[in-house]
Amino acid sequence: MSASEEILLRAVSVTKVFPGTVALDGVDFNAYRGKVNVLVGENGAGKSTLMKIIAGAEQPTAGKLVMEGHPVRFHSPLEAQSYGVGIIYQELDLCRNLSVSDNIFLTREIAPRGVINFKKQREASKRLLARLEHSIDPEKKVADLGVSSQQIVAIAKALAQNVKILIMDEPTSALTADEVSILFRVVRELKAQGVTIVYISHRLEEVLQIGDFISVLRDGKMRAEATVGDIDVNWIIEKMVGKSLSAPPPREGGAAKRVLLEVLGLSYARVEGGHHVKGASFFVRSGEIVGLYGLMGAGRTELLECVIGLHPDASGDVVVDGSPLPKSASVGERIARGLILVPEDRQAAGIVKTLTVGGNVILASVGGYARMGILPRNAGKSEILDMIRQLSIRVSSSDQLITALSGGNQQKVVVAKALLTKPKVLLMDEPTRGIDVNAKSEIFAIMNGLARTGIGILFASSELKEIVALSDRVIVMAGGAVTGEFGRGAYTEADLVAAAARDRVAPRSSGEG
Repeated sequence: MSASEEILLRAVSVTKVFPGTVALDGVDFNAYRGKVNVLVGENGAGKSTLMKIIAGAEQPTAGKLVMEGHPVRFHSPLEAQSYGVGIIYQELDLCRNLSVSDNIFLTREIAPRGVINFKKQREASKRLLARLEHSIDPEKKVADLGVSSQQIVAIAKALAQNVKILIMDEPTSALTADEVSILFRVVRELKAQGVTIVYISHRLEEVLQIGDFISVLRDGKMRAEATVGDIDVNWIIEKMVGKSLSAPPPREGGAAKRVLLEVLGLSYARVEGGHHVKGASFFVRSGEIVGLYGLMGAGRTELLECVIGLHPDASGDVVVDGSPLPKSASVGERIARGLILVPEDRQAAGIVKTLTVGGNVILASVGGYARMGILPRNAGKSEILDMIRQLSIRVSSSDQLITALSGGNQQKVVVAKALLTKPKVLLMDEPTRGIDVNAKSEIFAIMNGLARTGIGILFASSELKEIVALSDRVIVMAGGAVTGEFGRGAYTEADLVAAAARDRVAPRSSGEG
């Protein structure tokens, strides 16, 4: 079989121009039949835009698509679906007010004689979720699911289609290691059935494991294409960013600093019984980066939400810089006292989609800029621009709508919003989710820099290597409880994994010294 016969779909000289931005510039891209075609690039490189064009959600300004040797132009996602093109978007396209099964079969309802058979849809949904080794209730509303479970529903929705080409845009960004293994098994099954996979991920070791071919976008241009077996991580990074990356310099150790955050006996009960968080106690010192590790359902997100005040019915004590917070303290009051949270789900809790980049950056700090209840037109302009430069946010103007940015740049805006409140303690829930390798390096450098200024950082991550590389101490959770606490250099990755599997609470270290 010749190379041209193996190509199921080609993008030929595809260009996409948005106001003020050339997202794609004459891009050629090949998707090989029955293979995993990896597409990588920095945030803003044009990956998601190219995939939206292939999926019919965007129209090219110039260029064309060729499928099975014939030119095609998809005017809508439904038209693309009719040609066998399915997509799992990075920003999940789920209807939060509908049930799991309603989402899975949305626009493809099982409706003989025009009447939807909800029972058959629920049964089919159960089978699809079982294929992904999940027992999510098909009747549960998507809004009541965590980010990881929502990601599983989106994957099940894609599997429900009879696809020739399946585009997967960051499908593992919210998944645990075990869930990633299950997804890879499903991907290999699809390949065996002749399905062509287009796979986007910032986890470079992951793409080397699952990919067959790799294409690299940089600044809207296609920079390289190769067989995965012929390249390594360093090759990918150099093609993505035009240079090799070095890790940020380690922070110097020193005498123990004062305790900025102390949490004592924090508990948050589940409505259905049991606890999201159970008797958690820990501390964070000035200038310290503390990693929060645990498996899915361990309670990391809920713990951070309790600390910032999103669950007023939580019990226990939170002490900031030696002063206890009133149990009734609102989120705004906690921000004023020096706490701020970068949430896991930027779409639902991190950004306001109708605001500009600048409007989002200043959102948590408006009280400091308002005059007699009125916010001046250019309030905080210099601080906003400084944050854009500091975090290398790719944006043509601070007045650009937040929705025009790539997912990774939106995440940077959320981080900028948090930093502008000048926190004493920065809480970060999966801060590098959906961020490319270069941006991760920048975020890590920023976290180290903030710690050097005396800010305390508590960050949750499902990336074990991130936890090990960044943390001065690691707090491990399982079943809502703290099951281990480890200092830098005093543990292995295996120790953290073992602690994450425990069902008993380990003794807590003292915050003194």
